[in-house]
Amino acid sequence: MILEIADIRIQPGKQAEFDAAIVRGLEQVISKAKGFVEYRVNKGIESPERYVLTIFWETLENHTVDFRESPAFQEWRAIVGPFFAGPPNVEHFTLLSKSA
Repeated sequence: MILEIADIRIQPGKQAEFDAAIVRGLEQVISKAKGFVEYRVNKGIESPERYVLTIFWETLENHTVDFRESPAFQEWRAIVGPFFAGPPNVEHFTLLSKSA
């Protein structure tokens, strides 16, 4: 399993609109993608324009090829992209260890 972490910064004052948009995009688009497992969205407390989106994928290619090269990626970006203050920082991780 692969963990995608996206560090997202949005335009100031757009939090309420973005909250609704990101959930809509995740539920309507990303959750239907090949290899999607689950997601979580966390909002910044000290930095209210900062969001950390974590998505678990079955494989790296499910995100980087199957999703990113599909029309669904453009649909996702059309929903959330207008709120971005800059491009999100996206990285992928594999599990090293976890608690019981």
